[in-house]
Amino acid sequence: MLAILYDRIRPDERMLFERAEALGIPHRKVYAPALPMVLGERPEELEGVTVALERCVSQTRGLAVARYLTALGIPVVNRPEVIETCGDKWATSVALERAGLPQPKTALLTDTEAALKLMEAWGYPVVLKPVIGSWGRLLAKITDREAAEAILEHKEVLGGFQHQLLYLQEYVEKPGRDIRVFVVGERAIAAIYRRSPHWITNTARGGQAENCPVTEEIAHLAVEAARAVGGGVVAIDLFESERGLLVNEVNHTMEFKNSVHTTGVDIPKEVLLYAWEVARG
Repeated sequence: MLAILYDRIRPDERMLFERAEALGIPHRKVYAPALPMVLGERPEELEGVTVALERCVSQTRGLAVARYLTALGIPVVNRPEVIETCGDKWATSVALERAGLPQPKTALLTDTEAALKLMEAWGYPVVLKPVIGSWGRLLAKITDREAAEAILEHKEVLGGFQHQLLYLQEYVEKPGRDIRVFVVGERAIAAIYRRSPHWITNTARGGQAENCPVTEEIAHLAVEAARAVGGGVVAIDLFESERGLLVNEVNHTMEFKNSVHTTGVDIPKEVLLYAWEVARG
């Protein structure tokens, strides 16, 4: 039996529930916040479960539940190691670097003066991102030293461990869009362009989805990026740059509600069949 772990039912989760029913895959909806996680004990919610699909909005909760199920011997899509890597932008960048994959110039600093010095060396604009976060939130395009000093001061005052980690990337000029590639196992099954006049192109921030043909180049880079973080079901964000395609981010709990109709690919079906295949070993 497949357990679909969730903490909020979004359109994506609803599509998964409906598709699992239509495919005849025996499944159970498991509300993660109410799941008792006692090590060495299998709660009744997980009786008969042979594989789980982790769909929690909360990364902290999803990672904790995935670790618990792994301890019980239940395979999880995605594995805890994948969630941990993809949920941390610096860990993702390091994994991509180890795999030798192209990405924007990236650095992590823990000191504001050192960060200012590096920004000056790189030249403006530069992009400052939270190490943990999604949907294009708390990103800053820093255009000069005054803006840099103000933003870094805000981070110092806000405190908290995340604000102490200064994750910098070069600003990449894009053609008004980026590419999101949906990877399931070893296949790039679909891709979309995310268009926006704003420099942040996330659909959560108003970007418009259009079908993107999955070329051999796009598929190869996306699958290699998925392998670099541990594989499974992930969405790869690519930039088109003067240097060619660059991997920007890898997302471990991908949203696809805007992409099924756009691409004509039954993404929830592909995800469910992959998870069910994992159960079969």
